[in-house]
Amino acid sequence: MLSRLAESLYWIGRYMERAENTARLLTVNYYATLETSGQVSEEWGPLLDISGSKDNFARFHGRADGRTVPAWLAFDRNNPSSVSSSLARARENARGLRDRIPSEMWECLNRAYYDLCFQNEEVLDRDGLFEFCSAARDTSQFFFGIAFATLPRDEGWLFMRAGQMLERGDNVLRLVQTRYRSHAADPAQMAVHNHRWIAVLKTASAYEAYRKCNHANTSPRTIAEFLLLDAAFPRSVRYSGENLHDALEGIDRIHPGAHPALLREAKWLLARLDHATVEELIERDQAQLDTLLTDFNRIGSAISTSYFTV
Repeated sequence: MLSRLAESLYWIGRYMERAENTARLLTVNYYATLETSGQVSEEWGPLLDISGSKDNFARFHGRADGRTVPAWLAFDRNNPSSVSSSLARARENARGLRDRIPSEMWECLNRAYYDLCFQNEEVLDRDGLFEFCSAARDTSQFFFGIAFATLPRDEGWLFMRAGQMLERGDNVLRLVQTRYRSHAADPAQMAVHNHRWIAVLKTASAYEAYRKCNHANTSPRTIAEFLLLDAAFPRSVRYSGENLHDALEGIDRIHPGAHPALLREAKWLLARLDHATVEELIERDQAQLDTLLTDFNRIGSAISTSYFTV
C-alpha cells in the first residue's frame, strides 16, 4: 500500500475517534453543569486540559466558560481538535480514497460534513449542543460500524485501527490524569469529586460497564483502575494499548522486520500496562501517567516517521 493511502486511513481513524471523544466530553460536561450549582468556569476549564488544546485556546479566547469552551471544542476550525475540524479532516482524507474504501464509509463522512461542519455558535443560542454532539457521536459509531462490517482486514484496516486505538488511549489517559490531579488537589470536597468521577465514567462511555463490575464502589481509585487497566473493557487504556500493538504487529507481518524499533516500543507499552498496578500509576507520584501518555505519543510519532515520511 502506498504510504499516502496508509497515512490517510490512519488519520481517518484518529480524527473519527477524536470527534466522538470530544462530543462525549461536551455532552457529559453540559449535563454536569446543569446538575451542579455555580462554579461553571471550573466545570468547563478542565476540558481544555483533557483535549490538549489549552494553550491554543488562550490565543483566541480569554476566559474559559460555558460559552467559549463549547464553541471552541465543537465548532471552531482554529482548533484542530474540535468536532467540526475532526470531521472535516476525516472527510478530506477519505475524499482521496473513494476508490479504495466502501462507498458507505464515504457517504457517512460526507453526510456528516454537510450536516455538522457548517454549524456555529447559533447552536448554543438555541440550546442545541446536545443534539449536535449526539449526531457527531452517532456518526463516529456508524462509521466504525460500517468499517468493521465491510472493510477487508488488510493493511488499510490495520492502519485505521492503529490510529483509532492510539487516539483512544491518549484521550482516556488525559481524562484520568486531569480529573485525578483535580481530586488530589482538594480532597476536602469529596462529594463534588465523586460526582465528577461519575462524569468521567460517562465521558468514556464506561458507566454501565463499570457498574456491572463494581456495584457500589464509586471511589476515584477503582474508577481509575477500571479505565486504565481493565483488560476486557474496549475503551480502557490497557485494551487500547493491546489493540494498538496487535495492529502494528499485523503491519509488521506484511512488512517483515521493516521497523523493529516501532514494534518494540509497542510491545514495551503493552508489557507495562499488563504488569502495572493502579497504585503505581496514580497513588504514588502520578508521574507514571505522564510516562504512559508520552509513550503513546512517541509511538504515534514513530508510526509517522516509519511509514509516512517520504
